Amino acid sequence: MPREISCQTAATFAAVAVLAVVLLATARAADERNEAQIDHGKATYAQKCSHCHGPNLVNSGTVTPDLRGFPDDKPRFVTAVKQGKNNKMPPWGDILSDDEITDLWAYVSSRRKP
Repeated sequence: MPREISCQTAATFAAVAVLAVVLLATARAADERNEAQIDHGKATYAQKCSHCHGPNLVNSGTVTPDLRGFPDDKPRFVTAVKQGKNNKMPPWGDILSDDEITDLWAYVSSRRKP
């Protein structure tokens, strides 16, 4: 009986160790994907958005909002980018792909003020 318990315990520990390795690898891959999205979003922002919203997500000389204070609300962000906002921001839905907008969101949300 003690040998069975010891084998079961070893098998449990091995399974937990494998699961931990898989979870760490998955988290690392997600972090790398997120960093890539942020980098792509930063490039898209610099090319398409910074002339109105400013190079650091804020342009104090215009009516554009400080994007560092944009709420943690991805659907709202996507809608504003795709459809425009209050006849002041033009719609970008026909210009930017869904992936580009997702990358923009990754960049903007990574720079959010605490």
